[in-house]
Amino acid sequence: MSKKAKIRKLEKKVAKLKARVREARTHTHAVSPLAPKDGFPHLPVIGGARFSAVKAGVRYPGRVDVMLAELDPGTAVAGVFTRSATRSAPVLDCQAKLGTDQKAGAAFIVNSGNSNAFTGTNGVKAVEAITEEVARITGVPQNRVYSASTGVIGEPLPFERITAKVEELHGTMSADAIELAARAIMTTDTYPKGAGAEIKIGGKTVRIAGIAKGSGMIAPDMATMLVYIFTDADVEQSLLQRLLSDLTDETFNNITVDSDTSTSDSLLLAATGASGVKITEDTTAFIAALRGVMLDLAHQVVRDGEGATKFVEIRVTGAAADADARRHAMAIANSPLVKTAIAGEDPNWGRVVMAIGKSGAAADRDKLSIHFGDILVASQGWVSPSYREDEGAAYMKNDELVIAVDLGLGKGAATVWTCDLTHAYIQINADYRS
Repeated sequence: MSKKAKIRKLEKKVAKLKARVREARTHTHAVSPLAPKDGFPHLPVIGGARFSAVKAGVRYPGRVDVMLAELDPGTAVAGVFTRSATRSAPVLDCQAKLGTDQKAGAAFIVNSGNSNAFTGTNGVKAVEAITEEVARITGVPQNRVYSASTGVIGEPLPFERITAKVEELHGTMSADAIELAARAIMTTDTYPKGAGAEIKIGGKTVRIAGIAKGSGMIAPDMATMLVYIFTDADVEQSLLQRLLSDLTDETFNNITVDSDTSTSDSLLLAATGASGVKITEDTTAFIAALRGVMLDLAHQVVRDGEGATKFVEIRVTGAAADADARRHAMAIANSPLVKTAIAGEDPNWGRVVMAIGKSGAAADRDKLSIHFGDILVASQGWVSPSYREDEGAAYMKNDELVIAVDLGLGKGAATVWTCDLTHAYIQINADYRS
């Protein structure tokens, strides 16, 4: 084939991919005002990873709702999952498969629209059928096929609609179709979420790219998120698992939208090794880059909180211990009274005091102080003499807010991220199954 013919073939492939992305962009919800202004980011292509997505009609006709990621032999896979006592069949299946032989390839298949949760033996049957068909079509061993489902709970998954599309998925794989995959896993999300990084290690480039879905039912223990992160670094599976678990505690387990924990949340991290760069526990540049991608995705989930108009960082310092600081921070972040005050742009610092008092962690009324951004609001058990209500009200009009509390008891500290609670949250969830 001539060079010109190869270029024409590539141009046609790119045009088809762009058309499929445009089709996938049809969505019923207005994009969150907190969404990244530049849209879906340009993510680095990960050697050894390919993606595809199709319309299977799992719940809604005409929506791209199933994605497949295929990974080369030698790929290490790590995962963290919800600790819900009612977790779904796909979650249990993924947990059982982690740590299996990585000499073979691997595959991730994900559907939106139906969570395959609380579906009894039907759920197990669906997982078995889907993973078996992916294994048959791709040649990946079934114990290396990881599935996930997100959407409505308690309805049998029409898995035949998914298995019927596996051959089409496999036939349209592309290394640069990760945005299409991100769109396929959306439920009440208003935009697809992606983050990436490229770093130099020993003179070679290492790439990381991740996608996520999540908008409601977001609270620690992973929330109703599905997150898939890919790197071309060479990382041994047990190390990859340790890194993922540790970094999840610093990122995804420090966000909350509504305090509710899902049955279906899953985070899978795949390291293909295509870059040839071996990662150890001392490869700090890689660990920092991976943390950055995970934190970016975690923040995007909060920014797309159902009905959210404010992105809020809660900083707690001076606690008796880090665990106490986190408990206070989560009490503030999850308080409906705090969150509705933020939605109404009301600098009601009394609600922050209330949340601290109810958390159950150690606190002393006369030692704590509260800041809204740089504004000292309260200290020593009373409103600060320098505080002016109009300044607080003006600050609360910002899209991004920082509420800082110092307890004056020790060196414990924690930071969590949340959003406001608006009428739109109720509307979205009241109509969720309609």
